[in-house]
Amino acid sequence: MSLRRRFVQPLLAASLLCWAILGTAAAQAQDFPSKPLKFVVPFPPGSGTDTSARYFAKKFTEITGQTVVVDNKPGANGFIAVRAVLSAPADGYTVFVGSNSTLAVNAALFKSLPYDPVGDFSPLSMLMRSPALLIVPGQGAHKNLSELIGSAKAQPGTLNYGAGSAGYQLMAELFNDAAKVQTAGVPFKGASEAVTAVAAGTVQFAFAEMTSAQELVKSGKLRAMAVASDKRSPALPQVPTASEAGLPGFSAYTWVAAAVSAKTPKDETEKLAALFTRIETLPETREFYERIGAEVMRGGPEEMRHFQADEIKLWKRIAAQAKVEQQ
Repeated sequence: MSLRRRFVQPLLAASLLCWAILGTAAAQAQDFPSKPLKFVVPFPPGSGTDTSARYFAKKFTEITGQTVVVDNKPGANGFIAVRAVLSAPADGYTVFVGSNSTLAVNAALFKSLPYDPVGDFSPLSMLMRSPALLIVPGQGAHKNLSELIGSAKAQPGTLNYGAGSAGYQLMAELFNDAAKVQTAGVPFKGASEAVTAVAAGTVQFAFAEMTSAQELVKSGKLRAMAVASDKRSPALPQVPTASEAGLPGFSAYTWVAAAVSAKTPKDETEKLAALFTRIETLPETREFYERIGAEVMRGGPEEMRHFQADEIKLWKRIAAQAKVEQQ
């Protein structure tokens, strides 16, 4: 064998191997997703976050033909769910469907988080937002917001509020500050558990997502004091805004967004973001959210990143303003 052939053949073989590897990687990226996906939710079933995850999971399956499993991992302020996502293979098949609590508010409430809400995730898309609803037991003593505030002022520190997440805790503390009252928080693993506790009279009030509370309001098991937005909700048009109920300018929203581990390859991240955006633009998505008292939030990775940064600044300011001690 000539000297030239001895050198050329190994180089040719190595080159072909590289092209084969690159070709396989490109094919895998192009075929994505080619197996079932998992949407990890940091709250129990019944929350607005869970409702969004299940809706988008259904649409993902319709579009891609791949099964999407919704995996609820509530508790520990969302840390359990976050750990599950960040410890899974960063291949795009594990998606975090989180909320304002896990992706923004925790940054304001904890001195040291076991994760970085910004640095550990690659944003995919905003999904929805919903005005918070101030609820009390349906057969309780308080018939309106003025009565609730009056009781809280007459008995400082004796009324309890249920908090299904860090976000709801801050909303309640913002309410305390705005109404100039003192009430105590009772933590729950998710919004649905806090809502159930209010209906049972275990706690005196709570802020809840429209999605998890409106049916109990309609049935009379809960009474809605106010919706924390600048306009009434079409889902519960009889419920006044906070301003109409006697607390001018008070507003608070929950929101849901999707993200993956920051270690996820760019191709898979972009494909996931495109799928979420495609689903958001469907007329049935807008109709779905309108029925449950929420609205679609449009915005891909860049918009979500800017929005998340603004939300972290907002809730840090509110926590400082309400003098909430960091945990």
